[in-house]
Amino acid sequence: MTDIRFEDALARLEQLVDTLEAGNLPLEDSLKAFEEGVGLARRCARYLDEAEKRIELLTKDEAGLLRVEPFTWDEGKQA
Repeated sequence: MTDIRFEDALARLEQLVDTLEAGNLPLEDSLKAFEEGVGLARRCARYLDEAEKRIELLTKDEAGLLRVEPFTWDEGKQA
């Protein structure tokens, strides 16, 4: 599961939630789905934490101070 992309992990997690909410699985299968979901949720959280750290590094100024600036989307400019 370490090679799974964030988007794939999130899609699988949503699928598991839908399945569990339907309530049609036997108990043992529900527990397995829940365990998988917890693992995926933790993986997604790690992805988001890593992304936040990368963003913080990219927004530090020359002195190493973190600049907080609001994000604005300019549709005319694309990277």
